[in-house]
Amino acid sequence: MDYVFEMPEAMLKVPAKNGTVERLEYDTFTYDEGNNVPMKKGAWVYLPYGYSAEKPYHVLYLLHGGGVTEDWWFKMFPDTVTILDNMMADGVCDPCIIVAPTYYRGTEADKDADFITEHFCHELRKDLIPAVENKYSTYTNGDTSEENLIATRVHRAFAGLSLGSMTTYRAAFYNNYDLFAWYGPFSGCCGPFGDHEKEVGRILETLSEGEQKGLPLRYLFCCNGDQDIAYAEHLDIMSKVEPLCPTLRRGENYDFFVIPGGVHDMKAWQLHLYHALQIFFR
Repeated sequence: MDYVFEMPEAMLKVPAKNGTVERLEYDTFTYDEGNNVPMKKGAWVYLPYGYSAEKPYHVLYLLHGGGVTEDWWFKMFPDTVTILDNMMADGVCDPCIIVAPTYYRGTEADKDADFITEHFCHELRKDLIPAVENKYSTYTNGDTSEENLIATRVHRAFAGLSLGSMTTYRAAFYNNYDLFAWYGPFSGCCGPFGDHEKEVGRILETLSEGEQKGLPLRYLFCCNGDQDIAYAEHLDIMSKVEPLCPTLRRGENYDFFVIPGGVHDMKAWQLHLYHALQIFFR
């Protein structure tokens, strides 16, 4: 694929065919050890123009960064919806469902980033994915048993920016690899205080175990701007992983996309999403 470093103007025009964004409310739990409290949470769901319950759709689960909410991608930045509408109308990517949830559970002031990004794995697997793929027309065909979620993993992707990029590694890749085949960590892996060698080991172990179980990686699309505060740690980790991992093949199931001059901002993250959707599900 030919990368670009600015969003094409055609993706920002007023679209002739509009998808819709609707609210999904679902039941979940805190999954705290010894104090598992029920909760209600919400996510925003993008449905492409012409969405029909008569055909199945791939699903991308898309996370925000630290200190904001599930409103980030679609409500705080409605031009994301414009980009998606134009991409799908122009055939730049296939129509798909995109779900924007949050890893927060109300106030998380007492929880650090390591806890939040890892702990979301329980809610994701047990509650969010079943809620989404029971309500909407996906390749599960309404069967959200664990067995069928695993069987349909090639139709499911996970991506996120900043703290959501950490969550992509921790909640989706390390802990739910059997449910996702496509990953888009946008800006970082473990944060400024993370243990790089530990992350390298976890990535290698996840990919090795996945191959042994007959669950190949379809694509790990790592992204950063070279002026992004998360660039150095992300690059260091993946530069150590790549030569040690024969299952990662540049241009086939892995790449590290870098925006020259790109920083830790929405302009970069929307461009990462633009490229990721041309890779996922293909």
